[in-house]
Amino acid sequence: MKVAVFIPSRYGSTRLEAKPLADICGKPMVQWVYECASKASLADYVAVVTDDERIMKVVEAFGGRAIMTSPLHRSGTDRIAEAAAGVNAGIIVNLQGDEPLMEPGMVDEAIRPMLDDPSIAISTLKTRITDEEEYTNPNAVKVVTGLNGDALYFTRSPVPNIKGAFADGVAYKHIGLYVYRRDFLLKFPTLEATPLELAERLEQLRALENGVSIRVVETAFNTIAVDTAEDLERVREIVRSRRAKA
Repeated sequence: MKVAVFIPSRYGSTRLEAKPLADICGKPMVQWVYECASKASLADYVAVVTDDERIMKVVEAFGGRAIMTSPLHRSGTDRIAEAAAGVNAGIIVNLQGDEPLMEPGMVDEAIRPMLDDPSIAISTLKTRITDEEEYTNPNAVKVVTGLNGDALYFTRSPVPNIKGAFADGVAYKHIGLYVYRRDFLLKFPTLEATPLELAERLEQLRALENGVSIRVVETAFNTIAVDTAEDLERVREIVRSRRAKA
């Protein structure tokens, strides 16, 4: 089954304007994400989806594929649903454009369950939390899963609420990489926003509240989503450090 990776990228941001084009050691952020997706062994097709010609021009300049979508979409999921309608792929990956440290192996880890089990509509990733600051940080979304690996809940709160949970290996951060069965993705934007989704400001809760299971795969990798100038500088330092070691 063909797998398409879409990278939603928006120019406007309340905390970091033009972040897809922010320079990270000589390359724009969106290029780091695109190159990661292109190296994933299970990905057949990669494209940036955007509503901004500045982003489209930058993507095309480094040899990437970009798709222009409507500027009226409320979320990246809505944006990739529009793009997916015009691509012949049964599995669609939503790889956030502000995740420049994402590894190709993580993309493959999230895709694999969809290839192995046709009953799964959505899959995503989690990683073990070992740092108390990350455990209490509301920008680091936590996920709780059942014994079968399906998500029970996503939250910005420190969950489970057990003293030392972040060090005991029972607290997990959600990594915002989603893989959808195409038919469900096209249906998702038609569903009304749900109470928990609005309360937590987490779109994936709309699926859970509508009774749709989300398979969550544990990964050994961790990432930094770039939301602020401080996040951007942390990523730059990591890339510099990796290059120095190499």
